[in-house]
Amino acid sequence: MADPIAPGTLHAVADDVAKALRADANLLARWEGLTPLGRNEFLCWIEDAKQAATRARRIERMAHELRAGKRRPCCWAGCIHRTDKAPGPWQQAVLIDGKGAKR
Repeated sequence: MADPIAPGTLHAVADDVAKALRADANLLARWEGLTPLGRNEFLCWIEDAKQAATRARRIERMAHELRAGKRRPCCWAGCIHRTDKAPGPWQQAVLIDGKGAKR
């Protein structure tokens, strides 16, 4: 059995994400160097995909962004599953209530 991969604060590492991380030792090292919240943001962003093709693209983009030194997914509003902080207005309106951005 392979060594476990560090999870996020709330989200576990799914098999497809683990496979991508294990395919490149440098990528896995960058992943392990992230904070638990940083890993959580990537995992939540990937899990939020509604279609398999979108999920696959996000995993590829995660790998690209990690290689570029990014520590959070670009343009992600943040994990709405966290209980240690209230969601921001945009998160509440768009991601939770599904009402669209308020102007």
